[in-house]
Amino acid sequence: MSPRTFRRTFIVGCGCTAFIKPRGLRTTEDMGLEAATKALLDSGLTYDAVETAFVGFCYGDSTSGQRALYNLGMTGIPITNVNNNCSTGSTALYQANNSVKSGLVDCALALGFERMAPGSLGTNFPDRPSPIALFHSRTAELEDSLGAGTNFGPGAPRMFANAGQEYMEKYGGNIKHLAQIASKNHAHSVNNPYSQFRSGWTVDQVLNAPKINNQLTKFMCSPTSDGAACCIVASEEFVHAHKLENQAIEIVAQGLETDEPAAFESSSAMEVVGYGMSKRCADKVFQQAGFKANEGRDQVGVVELHDCFSSNELITYPALGLCPEDGAHKMVERGDNTYGGKYVVNPSGGLEAKGHPLGATGLGMHFYITMQLRDWAGPMQAPGLFGIPDKRGKFGLVHNIGIGGAVVVSLLRRPEFFEAGGQDGRSRLGYNHGHECRSITRADVDKVKSKKSSNYVLQQAKL
Repeated sequence: MSPRTFRRTFIVGCGCTAFIKPRGLRTTEDMGLEAATKALLDSGLTYDAVETAFVGFCYGDSTSGQRALYNLGMTGIPITNVNNNCSTGSTALYQANNSVKSGLVDCALALGFERMAPGSLGTNFPDRPSPIALFHSRTAELEDSLGAGTNFGPGAPRMFANAGQEYMEKYGGNIKHLAQIASKNHAHSVNNPYSQFRSGWTVDQVLNAPKINNQLTKFMCSPTSDGAACCIVASEEFVHAHKLENQAIEIVAQGLETDEPAAFESSSAMEVVGYGMSKRCADKVFQQAGFKANEGRDQVGVVELHDCFSSNELITYPALGLCPEDGAHKMVERGDNTYGGKYVVNPSGGLEAKGHPLGATGLGMHFYITMQLRDWAGPMQAPGLFGIPDKRGKFGLVHNIGIGGAVVVSLLRRPEFFEAGGQDGRSRLGYNHGHECRSITRADVDKVKSKKSSNYVLQQAKL
């Protein structure tokens, strides 16, 4: 069999809503319309340019994706609805990227949204076993082998707390390191107008917050949220044809992995929550980008990773190869996860502060990294990303995981033809949406909606 060849792919437009407390104030189609409209305005395209779409959500009825996008026109394109737990948004982007990469289309849209209920995550189908029931039961079985003993609290934080406990017993570190990670993320979120929380909790405030389980306090945990995000992926030919060289960010490599038997057979709480899955995916992505084994991490400058709980951020540092297997807590001590350190991790505030609307989370991560690599992130901007080692600058890394399980890792970078200047998404929106959050207007939607199809659905929308 001859080697497979694929086309280069680029994020040419992206948009995001504010992530807010889940109070039923917005509908999924309303939030989806806002994010998609911003992404289309950013790219200077109308919905007629989109040839296929993938829409991610976990808490919604079938064909919710169509309902959201029909506001922009009923153009007959394939629209696929995606559900992959907390990695749903990035899974939608993975499918859109593959559609362009393989040559099936030149322009694909990935949209994700979520309208959640307050409180800890639960099932919408209590009449049948949960698909993650085995992960919960394995978590309980492994607690006897951990020094902290039987844990308490809701299932998801309990799983990730036990993973953090395992890391600390193997390699060192303590609860204060988890608090330092959470405080770092909350400090970052102060500069993010899209963020659900902007309180900037200190380490002591994080430690003194109500305990969720033996290891985690409330401020070490991501909240449930409502929100939406959208990215538009295009081929290199499309980029040049539409003169988007001044804002296109290349998806240099991307992977999606699921669990292997070690998740249950290794007697490891870290494996239950996807440590090995994340490591395999990251290693493959860096190899896909042309790096040899364990190389390339020194060319990463900014990271958005899945800190659903601060303990998961801790164990994800080594999983992604950002530090040695036993070096995560030392990385925290050195400040190599924030401004002035080796990497800026979660400059958006991460899930813990920014919020975690499941279907939107991964696409939001790609939105923030795209803005970083365009140099549009304002007060969130990571320093030193450009001109080293060459004109393309450093990479941005995205990690988005879901229990059950699936993980997506993406490596983004400026292409060699990137040239800032001229009209770009900021002028088309009328402001820099990389660090300013505004709502859309009916006039905004009119600019990007399909010019070829009926807009009956949009006529029913309330803007």
